[in-house]
Amino acid sequence: MNESGTPATILAVARLRFDRNEERVFGPLDFDLHAGEALLVTGGNGAGKTTLLRVLAGMLRADDGEVTWHGETCERLPAEGIAFVGHLPGHKADLGTLDNLRFAVGLHGCRRGASAIHALASVGLAGYEDVPAGRLSAGQRKRLALARLLISPARLWLLDEPYANLDRDGMTLVDRLLGRHLGEGGAALITTHGAYAAPPVRTRTLLLDEPREAADVGAIDAEARA
Repeated sequence: MNESGTPATILAVARLRFDRNEERVFGPLDFDLHAGEALLVTGGNGAGKTTLLRVLAGMLRADDGEVTWHGETCERLPAEGIAFVGHLPGHKADLGTLDNLRFAVGLHGCRRGASAIHALASVGLAGYEDVPAGRLSAGQRKRLALARLLISPARLWLLDEPYANLDRDGMTLVDRLLGRHLGEGGAALITTHGAYAAPPVRTRTLLLDEPREAADVGAIDAEARA
């Protein structure tokens, strides 16, 4: 919260635009994201949802626009402040699940009070500590990516289709993790194709079609539903 008692602005984007081969992919976009809030990024195939997250994660360079992080303008978001989960799991296939998480901790640090062992158990992978990530099913690999989120100290989660490859229990797990993260003052950008992907947290929608602006779609107490 800021001095006025309103949620602090974690991320603000102004006139953000990305082109590929001189063709507009998205933008210009203007939106902000506050502590305790999720922003669902929707739109048809090719609208630029994944590209937007990759730009914010620093994997691609925007063609125009300004990004503000906690009130400070920056060329790219700080690596320690964001956690990205994309379509590719980002695991080392030959390493066991536990070693994958330990590797992530070595790169990005660990959330206070979190542990790799506990994170694996929390996502349903207890007993898989020594199983190489390459031998996991698609759903188990997604759960391992969620475990990586659990130990990450990042304030902002960038989640590209986090419900993909998950059964109903897995989707409920995503909602629970989001509720916990937002309840602790974090924030999330979430791309989605399906209407089912509406986590029970304070949520707005950013449509990457006309009109390109965030619209309030209701707020639900994260702690009550997480």
